[in-house]
Amino acid sequence: MQWYVLRVAANKELQVREALQQKVEKEGLHEIVGRIEVPVEQIKRIRGNKQTVHRRKLYPGYVFMEMQSEADGRVPEKAWFLIKGTGGVGDFIGTEGIPTPMRDTDVAKMLLEAEKPEEAPSIKVEFKKGDMIKIREGAFENFEGVVDSIDAERGIVKVIVTIFGRSTPLDIEYWQIEKM
Repeated sequence: MQWYVLRVAANKELQVREALQQKVEKEGLHEIVGRIEVPVEQIKRIRGNKQTVHRRKLYPGYVFMEMQSEADGRVPEKAWFLIKGTGGVGDFIGTEGIPTPMRDTDVAKMLLEAEKPEEAPSIKVEFKKGDMIKIREGAFENFEGVVDSIDAERGIVKVIVTIFGRSTPLDIEYWQIEKM
């Protein structure tokens, strides 16, 4: 079996995966269709003192399928009708109706992401040292400054702003600032 990429409607990846898994089970097509994956990561967001954990899809709009293809590279007819009859499904990535199998390196990367144990979620901070930012919330709203350091564990960004003509370091939560 080889891995293929299936285009699906946005925000329907998990529903498509569930529907396909149920159809494969019902139709008994385990010899043609193997695993179906939608890699996700857990993101921790901190606002005030509240922490929430969100699951974010790593490849929005795509579902990964392990499948046996015909000798000419086409999708077997039984599997084709099962897949195309599922709501939210587009088409496989490939040319002229023949899906292109994923490279082994891409499969390894995707499986590593998909099969991660439920690890501690990470905080997604999209700033780096030296970025120009604007404070959009809090006591220093509308002040502009430069990112000095980032504490990703706590979600705190140290920003240097000019207050009354003097450079002043401030510790601000990452969600209170935006890039300029």
